[in-house]
Amino acid sequence: MDNSSVLETISPYIYGTTRLGDEQISEKDRIAVARAAMDSGVWFHTSHQYGSAEQILRKAFDEDRAHVPNLIIKMGGNSVAEMITDVKNNMNVLGIETLSIGQLCMWDNCAENFAQGGSVIQDLYELKKSGLVQNFVLEVFPWTSKKPLQALQQGYCDGLIDAFIFYVNPLQRFAANNLWNEIVARNYPVIAMRTISGGHIHALRDVPGAAWVPYLQERAVEVAPIFEASGVATWTEFCVRFAHSFKNVQATVGTSSKIERLQEFLTATKHIELLPQSIVKQITDLQYRWSDEVDVHAEPWTM
Repeated sequence: MDNSSVLETISPYIYGTTRLGDEQISEKDRIAVARAAMDSGVWFHTSHQYGSAEQILRKAFDEDRAHVPNLIIKMGGNSVAEMITDVKNNMNVLGIETLSIGQLCMWDNCAENFAQGGSVIQDLYELKKSGLVQNFVLEVFPWTSKKPLQALQQGYCDGLIDAFIFYVNPLQRFAANNLWNEIVARNYPVIAMRTISGGHIHALRDVPGAAWVPYLQERAVEVAPIFEASGVATWTEFCVRFAHSFKNVQATVGTSSKIERLQEFLTATKHIELLPQSIVKQITDLQYRWSDEVDVHAEPWTM
């Protein structure tokens, strides 16, 4: 796929595979939900960081190689060579020879080199030319936003990075405000991760421990009245509609260990109606505040 076509063919819902690594769920049940997602025709997102998820995927893929999905796989490292090694390890586990999209997880020196227009850029073009990884999306977090912003402003992303990928949901927008503003101004494509923020908003608000960090519970308190007043039937539908209300969001990535929950995502993304802009604005106003007050000050991986 070339740059122009990959985002045109991506499914509006991408099956996230984190729950496939949950050893408390039987292997049979995990394979079954993977097969159901395969049968639906959606794209998948995965990583070796998700426990045994890739081993479960391999078993599901081997049962029906004709329906192996297009994949986004995380590839991390402090150089392109390290990222190639990482992604090859993932691909070997899955039994695939080419990858539709690699999620670039650039570590410190690599990210700095990219932001400065260094050799990483040519190395990535060469990787793309090789056909091993056909397209790239660039991972962003609040604490890593500075270098991607610099690269974007200098034009180093153009023609190389097909989209940015980060959490976009009613409780989280994991690009710092200045990077988000630049992405929106350029209408640069985004793949939104963590569709439903990690759980139903009422559970995150009311159930002790449902929010794994305090800020999620605090944000659920603020967003719950907006959701309740919206008239939208389910939290899943609300979150899907929220993400897709940004015209540059191409897809949303949500995980499930149950076929019924998978079906909720598939139903919600079948005919997507955008949320009213008044609702979107209420939430984005909160997100601008959260970003400045909390997100950009967070220690890495604490959110």
